Amino acid sequence: MLEVRLVPADQAPATDLVAAMVDEVSELYGRIDVPGAPTATPTDFSPPGGSFLVLYDDGRAVAGGGVKRLDDEACEIKRMYVVPEARGRGLGQALLDALEDEARRLGYEIARLDTGEHQPHAQRMYERAGYRPIGNFNANPFASFWGEKAL
Repeated sequence: MLEVRLVPADQAPATDLVAAMVDEVSELYGRIDVPGAPTATPTDFSPPGGSFLVLYDDGRAVAGGGVKRLDDEACEIKRMYVVPEARGRGLGQALLDALEDEARRLGYEIARLDTGEHQPHAQRMYERAGYRPIGNFNANPFASFWGEKAL
C-alpha cells in the first residue's frame, strides 16, 4: 500500500532521500550542491511556501521530493528521488503527481522543474506529464531541460 506523507525537510527520511539523490546525481554531473547552483535546502522545502513529501510502501520510505517557492504564482519541484530497488514501478510519476497536488494546495498556479542531459528518462516523464520546455529559469548549470506546467 502506497502512502504519501508530508514530512519535515530537515529530518530523516527526507534528509536521507535528498542525500542519496545528491550522491547519485553527482556521479553523473559532479557535486550539484555547490555555490552558484539553485538551492534546495530544508528551509526551501518548509512552510509557508514549501513542502517535502515522502512516499512510503508498506511503511518504508521509497521516494521523496520537494516543492520550493519561486514567487506568489510559481513553485519549483526539486530533489525528486526514487530508491533504486523501488524503480520501474511508476513511483516517479506517483511522486510527481503528489508534488503537483501539494503545489496546488499551497496555492501555486505554475510548477517548474529541470533535469540534466544524463537523465533522459526524467525528461520524458516530465514531458508526458505535460511540462513544456521553457528557458533556463533558475540558472542551473547542470540542467539541459527546463519545464513548466500550469496547475
